[in-house]
Amino acid sequence: MDLSVIIVNYNVKYFLEQCLFSLREASKGLRVETIVVDNHSSDNTLAYLQPKFPAVRFIANAENRGFAQACNQGLHLASGKFILFLNPDTVLPEDCLHKSIAYLQNTPGAGALGIKMLDGSGNFLRESKRSFPSPMTSFFKLTGLARLFPRSKVFARYHLGNLDENKSHGVDVLAGAFMLIKKDVLDKIGSFDETFFMYGEDVDLSYRIQKAGFANHYFAGCSIIHFKGESTKRGSLNYVKMFYNAMSIFVRKHYGGKKAGIFSSLIQLAIWVRAALSAIATFIRRIGLPMIDALLMLVSFWVMKNVWNQYVRTDTQYETRILWMAFPGFTFVYLVAAYYAGLYDKWYKTSELIRSTLIATIVLLAGYSLLPEGLRFSRGIILFGAVLAFLLIAIFRKILTKTGVLSENDGETHANTLIIGNTEEYMHCVSLIKNAGTGQNIVGRLAISPEDTSAIGQWTDLNKIGRTLSLQEIIFCQGTLGFKDIVDFLPRVDKKARIMIHAAGSGSMVGSRSGKTPGEFVSTEGSFQLSSPYLRRLKRLLDVSFAIMALLSFPIQLIAVKNPFRFFTNCFLIIFGKRTWVGYFRSSPALPRLRTGVLASNGIPFSMIQSLPAESLHMIDYWYARDYELSTDIKLIWAGYRNLGN
Repeated sequence: MDLSVIIVNYNVKYFLEQCLFSLREASKGLRVETIVVDNHSSDNTLAYLQPKFPAVRFIANAENRGFAQACNQGLHLASGKFILFLNPDTVLPEDCLHKSIAYLQNTPGAGALGIKMLDGSGNFLRESKRSFPSPMTSFFKLTGLARLFPRSKVFARYHLGNLDENKSHGVDVLAGAFMLIKKDVLDKIGSFDETFFMYGEDVDLSYRIQKAGFANHYFAGCSIIHFKGESTKRGSLNYVKMFYNAMSIFVRKHYGGKKAGIFSSLIQLAIWVRAALSAIATFIRRIGLPMIDALLMLVSFWVMKNVWNQYVRTDTQYETRILWMAFPGFTFVYLVAAYYAGLYDKWYKTSELIRSTLIATIVLLAGYSLLPEGLRFSRGIILFGAVLAFLLIAIFRKILTKTGVLSENDGETHANTLIIGNTEEYMHCVSLIKNAGTGQNIVGRLAISPEDTSAIGQWTDLNKIGRTLSLQEIIFCQGTLGFKDIVDFLPRVDKKARIMIHAAGSGSMVGSRSGKTPGEFVSTEGSFQLSSPYLRRLKRLLDVSFAIMALLSFPIQLIAVKNPFRFFTNCFLIIFGKRTWVGYFRSSPALPRLRTGVLASNGIPFSMIQSLPAESLHMIDYWYARDYELSTDIKLIWAGYRNLGN
């Protein structure tokens, strides 16, 4: 056996699907065995992929054993002369394995090889080449000096910024996403240290390879795509703790004395600093954003009131009492309108800020016309206050997106989408998008062959055509195009558009906007109407509105509902976000998240469903989430009204 490829998977089946298709093409002409170790995924990875890849050996763990232990499981079964540890969120060009093995074989003293990696937009990933951690490299990285001087041999040593990314070099650390190692080297030094659960195990193995007298090499003769961020949310507090604790384990293991003490202190400082920044960012994203917007709104109205008094209506004085009532009231109306317009969705979109400001301003002006004469002051203050608030909020959002606190997305759905492929590949993609219900606006197809005149243009003219069509998304179909064609072309694509890749024969397409954001996928399996932020907001609005109306009409409920006192308790639980009127029979990570329901997803109280098979209950939940409409909940609540006290 020439090569054994070991992949550890955890809840990324669509990325793994694309990876395995690319691996199949890259393996042609070699004797290759592929071993996938699944760390107790909850997304039905094995059931989905095993029929598609009968030649792949799948190992299902009953628990998440971590990256190092799962890699060692695969290594025990491997029989190849070379071992490739590969991440599931990677795409390999067809010549990748041949070139990498040839380089490793023909380079004297080389024991292992890493490769040039690109993110989902074609940008170079700096972790493709790294040095071993040390007190000074950590200090330069922590203080930001490495970012200020990215090519410095001293300050940028962690990512070896002084070395040309387009040339092969000897390096210290190989990235765990692609580690090609000679089997006899592993036989001599041992496998991964299972003390590391996730992160750091690649640094430790790279260190032991060098210590045993072998060289680690960064290979620039070929590039792969690494989407990144799929198994762990980068930037999260959990990621920060896991990463720096892994570095701490490495230091204690390989460094001694004073150096280890200094490094451990720096690591602890880094954990506290990053944890604090992560906590602040999380607070802003989840809670603080509406509070900050409210403050900006109040400031905007107050400023415009003073400007109006001083330069426009100099003869008019507004009662402080009215302003204290009106400005907070207007701000509250703005926040409610902004929430239902989508301003506080997962992604920040400038279009949503514009839409929410317009809606809020219209609502404010309409509400103003209904106020008694004694409570009115000036429409101009409302109008220009809203404009000023829009400008301040837009500036603040831009700061948050530039610093990485928020992710910006001006085309997540209903995007102008261009598909690159032949006619058959195009139709397959259109069908996939339609069945997934993601709402892309497909503007056309680019042809691969110059003889194909039925498309709107040639794929080599992508950037020029893309600017004309204002594209937000480009889908590369692998088939007529090879994976190598896509990977090599990716760095030249306009970075404003999201890139998606669809392998021939696959049931999904995957991509990511950068190396800093989690990957995204489109699949008929993952298309749930209930995933729509808009529909989730309406569902929550229905829950709360019905609960409030029920409480206000409580005498009626004493007669109409079984167990009315429990019903009133449910109303309060729903208002405070602990329950929903209609929920799943049984929660599942494979479905959009919901609060615990008073009624099950078919309107039946939970006490009446215990005898149904688990498979049937799961399918009912699946259909409910896939086909969700607000009218569904209305019908179920009305049909199960008598049982809302369960």
